[in-house]
Amino acid sequence: MRIAIISSGFLPITDGVSITLWYRLRYLSKLGYHVLVFCPDYAPIAHLYPDWQNYVGEIFPNIRVINLPSISFVNLNFERNVIPDSYKIVLEKLQLFKPDIIHVDEPERLWLGFLKRPGLDFARQAKIPCVSFFHTNFIEYLDDYLSLPKVMLASLKLTMRYHRNWIYNGYDLTLVSSPSTANKLTNLGFKKVLNAQLLGVETEKYQREVKEPDYFLKHYHIAGLEKKVKLVFLGRLTPDKGWNFILNSLEQFTRAIACQNLAFLIAGEGNMKEEIAAKMSHFIPNSYFLGRVDPQKVPSLLINSDIYITASEKETRGLTVLEALASGIPVVAPRAGGLVDSIKDGDNGLLFIPQNTDDFIEKTKTLVDNEVLRQQMRVKRIEVLNQYGWEQSVNNLVDIWQSLL
Repeated sequence: MRIAIISSGFLPITDGVSITLWYRLRYLSKLGYHVLVFCPDYAPIAHLYPDWQNYVGEIFPNIRVINLPSISFVNLNFERNVIPDSYKIVLEKLQLFKPDIIHVDEPERLWLGFLKRPGLDFARQAKIPCVSFFHTNFIEYLDDYLSLPKVMLASLKLTMRYHRNWIYNGYDLTLVSSPSTANKLTNLGFKKVLNAQLLGVETEKYQREVKEPDYFLKHYHIAGLEKKVKLVFLGRLTPDKGWNFILNSLEQFTRAIACQNLAFLIAGEGNMKEEIAAKMSHFIPNSYFLGRVDPQKVPSLLINSDIYITASEKETRGLTVLEALASGIPVVAPRAGGLVDSIKDGDNGLLFIPQNTDDFIEKTKTLVDNEVLRQQMRVKRIEVLNQYGWEQSVNNLVDIWQSLL
């Protein structure tokens, strides 16, 4: 089977779409499939990602990545999106590659660049299937990025929903990896939604990694963390990840929890970094910014932490949450979006009422103060490791593709 994948992003960007695609390609190569990948070009931001060339060309046997001319995405200096003229390259390369199926990650974001539904025109002409993957609730991000009157914002959202449905309903299937997200999309008017286990973690690495004495001193030059409870966040430092809620909760947080016993480790980059750093340093002196963490180093980072914290309410599943659970650390997260499909409240983490500061602090304090509970939740990692391996996830995706041929 020859597979063409058109993606809104790829490494060196370290988000859920890119990490998922990386592991997907690695296992597709092992299975012997030929894959052609299109993604934005990251050369213009080489100062942020000096290793960008590692992810272009033949990155695995039979796997070739083509970068498309790109521009900044919604004025974020660390994100890129394709441009309209780049679609000509897609069509030319598809004609030469002759795929059996086309898979599109985040077609609504790609539409903003190509100004057309990617892959559909070629697939219809070639009479091959074309599927989409819904990763991100972009419409819900409007609340975080636009300051508009409520009436205008509601009208804009309604218009965008109709447009989004038109985009996705053109594909033979829209794939998701969360029952909650599948139900939500169906209720919103998506016609051909299929939920399956399509995300995963690198189970072998999580099984192999163990806690390392003085880990943060050795790898991040941070001393004195051995006896502290280490809270960790992994992801973009942007409004859609719930950072405004966390920052607004800090003063009350510090009154309820003894912060001298805590360390807050923040792994990621984003346009809120300076604001987060200023407020965190004021309220929680033991706050440390680790920058962009290589995906291969994520398992050891998580395993050597104690609690994973997120306030994001817009995750369709939350790959970093799966990774945290696989590492054995409990998660504190809002009872929202696809996170509820991963976190079993009281079993492998604690869910708080969205936007409820008191509940957020109470759930966090429960885990900070109770080491025994944290250890009890740690053993639940076996369930995640047994269920969410990348090899099985990729096999599930291949089965879906083959069913359409």
